[in-house]
Amino acid sequence: MLKPTEAEKELELAAQLMPGPWVRHSMAVADNARRIAGKTDVMDADRAYVMGLLHDIGRRAGIKGILHLFDGYDYMTSLGQEEIARICLTHSFPLKDVNTFFGKYDCSPGQREFLQRFLESIEYDHYDILIQLCDAISLPNGACIMEKRLVDVALRHGLPAFTLDKWRAFMETKKHFDALCGCNIYTLLPNVLENSSADLV
Repeated sequence: MLKPTEAEKELELAAQLMPGPWVRHSMAVADNARRIAGKTDVMDADRAYVMGLLHDIGRRAGIKGILHLFDGYDYMTSLGQEEIARICLTHSFPLKDVNTFFGKYDCSPGQREFLQRFLESIEYDHYDILIQLCDAISLPNGACIMEKRLVDVALRHGLPAFTLDKWRAFMETKKHFDALCGCNIYTLLPNVLENSSADLV
């Protein structure tokens, strides 16, 4: 696993290749993941931070839809970072169904089949679902309540048939981490009140 400083350098390089709000979003995901993981007795905060920082690293290759998952997976695999490569694929799928991606399907049929097989072949661990959760509550300027972020995504991508099932999965994940942390996770995160009361971005 990369050290936090190494992961930060990777994100810095990626930001030079493809600047955009995704960089600050990744930083927010990382910070929120570290705060939540550090409150549990079963997770490593630095590990969660690195995974959060690099979950979207595939965006270094350009503006893409689902293909950014594969770009991230391939890049992290080339560096021998299999655990981070896995997060690049799992972070968008609280449901293990490749057809539940919000966004453009710009991958090949073979890549789509590979991703479905991959999701079905693994058992999600705490890190998989933590990054899914933090991806769902992290704006470029910090955290917000999950419902606001989900509505934001719906406004941009519409309401496919799988939407409610995906929302329920995210909400169950939050309950899981509330229990692990022994508190409402929103109390651990910065800017939740400010971001949740602001206009949707």
